[in-house]
Amino acid sequence: MTVKLFKATIDDANIVGPIFDLYRIFYKQESNVKSAIQYIKSRLENKEAIIFFVKDKDRCIGFTQLYPTFDSVRLRKKIVLYDLFVCSDCRKKGVGKILMDAAKDYAQLNKFGSIELSTSKGNLDGQSLYESLGYIRDQEFYSYDLEI
Repeated sequence: MTVKLFKATIDDANIVGPIFDLYRIFYKQESNVKSAIQYIKSRLENKEAIIFFVKDKDRCIGFTQLYPTFDSVRLRKKIVLYDLFVCSDCRKKGVGKILMDAAKDYAQLNKFGSIELSTSKGNLDGQSLYESLGYIRDQEFYSYDLEI
C-alpha cells in the first residue's frame, strides 16, 4: 500500500464526499453521496472544518474532519475531532494513526489547547486506536443531545 496524506480544499469535496458517506453509513445513516459531497463542500467553502484525507494511489481510503471551537473553562481554543473513518479493507494498517497524527500536528502548529473526540460504545477498534495515542476516556462527564 502506497499512501499519501492531503489537507482537503474545496476541490477535494468530490474525493472526500463518498468516503464521508461511508462514515455516515457506519453510524447507521442512509446513504446519500450527493448530500455528503455538498456537506463537505460547504464546510470547506465556509472554512468551518479542516479535513485531512489519505489516498492509496487514486483511491481515498480514510479521512478525518476537525471543527475548531473554544474551551471556555480552560480559556483556550480546542478542536473537536468529529469524524474519523478508514475503509474496512484498509484498517489495522496505520491509516487511522496517520490521520490522528495529522490532527495532532495541526492542533499543535495552530496553538489549539486540546483535541476532543467521542465515539460509539461499540467502536472498539476506534477506542483502541485513541487510547494507544494517549487519549484518555472521560470518566467525569456525560454527553447529552437534544434533537431539534
